[in-house]
Amino acid sequence: MKKVSKKTWNEWCWAWFMVAPTIIGLLVLNIIPIFETLYLSFFKSGAFGKGNIFVGLENYKTMLQDEQVWYAVRNTLGYTCLVVPLTIVIALLMAVALNGKLKGKGIYRTIYFIPMVAAPAAVTMVWKWLYNYQYGLINHVLEKIGIHGIKWIDDPKVALTAISIIGIWSTIGYSMVLLLAGLQEIPRDYYEASSIDGASKVRQFFSITVPLVSPTLFFVLVTSIITAMQVFDVIYMMIDVTSPSYNHTVSLVYLFYNNSFKYSNKGYGSAIVMLLLFIIMILTVIQNKLQKKWVFYGG
Repeated sequence: MKKVSKKTWNEWCWAWFMVAPTIIGLLVLNIIPIFETLYLSFFKSGAFGKGNIFVGLENYKTMLQDEQVWYAVRNTLGYTCLVVPLTIVIALLMAVALNGKLKGKGIYRTIYFIPMVAAPAAVTMVWKWLYNYQYGLINHVLEKIGIHGIKWIDDPKVALTAISIIGIWSTIGYSMVLLLAGLQEIPRDYYEASSIDGASKVRQFFSITVPLVSPTLFFVLVTSIITAMQVFDVIYMMIDVTSPSYNHTVSLVYLFYNNSFKYSNKGYGSAIVMLLLFIIMILTVIQNKLQKKWVFYGG
């Protein structure tokens, strides 16, 4: 057996020392909670939240027969399908604009990124006022142009769209900053050469920009879907369980919160979380399979 030199040993020690915080954080904040949640999903909380009673797969059987769970799955996927594509498209166009010769780039970046650092509670309260049926600013403007006021929060037909608008507004700055960083890695030589060949700005966008920024675009897509699937705070603060639009807006995380903390049924809530985790894993696997067809890594 070859003896490891002291220098190599020191390098290994330093390497493990540097990655140890990440590994510990991953274990404590992600891996262990997943297994604990899986464990709890096989139990039912006892009277007054004391003691757990083993029920096997009963929570999963109940969940699959629960109409509200399927409402939540539909709403969560619907929210994701609305928010993610629009956010990425708008963020990419904004990033392209900021990557060009534009005065005051730093100011625009700051303005677009503000929603990401603002407190979700404060943001939701502002939007709740904007959406107010009687004295909200949006309905006030609509009435000025002859459109009757819309019940943005209480109308089941538009409530999910209203919440999706908040989701787009809140995350667009973060996606834009990431895409802008990817755009700045593209060599200017490609654009100059294509301009000499007579390529238009639109042709450059689809033939140069999109392929070369696709790795960043893929990262933004994956993280955006995971984030959207976990939507909770906006719906929680906007929609009450007594609202007529509750069944059309409740998400899986909101349903988990209600069952685990309002109704003290942590076992059933854990089963709902495992369903959410399963859906996210399936979507991530599909994305990893499909990315081979459209993501360009160069080389």
